[in-house]
Amino acid sequence: MNKQLERLHPYPFQRFNALLASVETKSNAPLIAWSMGEPKHPAARFLVEALQDETLIRRGLGTYPPTKGLEQLRAAIADFLKRRYGLHQTPNAETQVLPVTGTREALFAIAQAVVSANEAGRIVMPNPFYQIYEGAAILAGAEPHYLNCTEENNFLPDFAAVPAEIWDQCDLLYLCTPGNPTGAVMSNERLQTVIRLADRHDFVIVSDECYSEIYFDENEPPGGLLGAADAMGWHDYRNCIAVNSLSKRSNLPGLRSGYVAGDAAILEKFLLYRTYHGSAMPVHHQLVSELAWQDEQHVIENRSLYREKFKAVANILEPVWPMQQPEAGFYFWAQTPTRDTDFAVRLIELANVKVLPGSFLSRDTDSGNPGENRVRMALVATLDECVEAAERIVQVWERL
Repeated sequence: MNKQLERLHPYPFQRFNALLASVETKSNAPLIAWSMGEPKHPAARFLVEALQDETLIRRGLGTYPPTKGLEQLRAAIADFLKRRYGLHQTPNAETQVLPVTGTREALFAIAQAVVSANEAGRIVMPNPFYQIYEGAAILAGAEPHYLNCTEENNFLPDFAAVPAEIWDQCDLLYLCTPGNPTGAVMSNERLQTVIRLADRHDFVIVSDECYSEIYFDENEPPGGLLGAADAMGWHDYRNCIAVNSLSKRSNLPGLRSGYVAGDAAILEKFLLYRTYHGSAMPVHHQLVSELAWQDEQHVIENRSLYREKFKAVANILEPVWPMQQPEAGFYFWAQTPTRDTDFAVRLIELANVKVLPGSFLSRDTDSGNPGENRVRMALVATLDECVEAAERIVQVWERL
């Protein structure tokens, strides 16, 4: 067996479920889960109807899917990128866009394609983080290097604090903007600083932007890596790879559909890797994905549902547990009055509401664990369930 597998940490949900194995709730109320970031809003009707189209399904089932993706899907993604990020020119759908089977697959696989197994490199990532970054680094033979994101630095990585020798060893930098779990958004200026660092030290930037379409002001959408590169005249997106999917944007986590876009030279090699890896998206999923990337109305409606839930939950919790609304995304990254693991256990015991301990999403470093005494609350349940969960928390607050 690959000895690196022994270095992988259990997934946060496995750790929490193990912690809860002997815990029994004292509440008669049904469980409300705010622990997993799995979208629960219904998929748009026109996309469901497309998936019921017999001609479309037979076309998909009757052919091997192209790993490179259908030309019309790549064109739809390129058009989305230009429209969404105000790019001066549309990315080249032939060379700068590649459909993938969800962001998880792409975020893991890109490290395997970028890192040379015979070189002891580093992969730099935010802390807390989506655990795929760390697993990808370990299984690629690289050493993870964590950048703590705390309230003191507005939950953003402090790139200026990273020694030059770390950047010299860096093969790949993972970004997450808007951040998971913090919701923090990186500005164009900060992204451009990173782009210049990558050029100077010769590493690849992979920006995880899967929460980019969930934000609170329709007039101020979060920026992204390709938009920052475009604004500084880097239309070849050198060293830059952006990753996104339809899971959060369109409530289609089960479709397993996303994209990587950016540097054509990197994508050429990544396509070669994925051809051997065997991770092509089924053709009928590609056809439905094309429709989803072309439509914005269902995404606007999706955002409005999250706005309503954030406002309702914050209003209920404010008297006992005030918390800061994120810049984007669907998580509250809330500070706890007690140890995060104890708080999460007590919340199950007393209210049957499930949140995820923040320390399970982070790693201990010399300057501490940035997830300690915080919990991640995913407002993915229905409005009524979110309101009920918040009311239960208020009722038991004094005992938490």
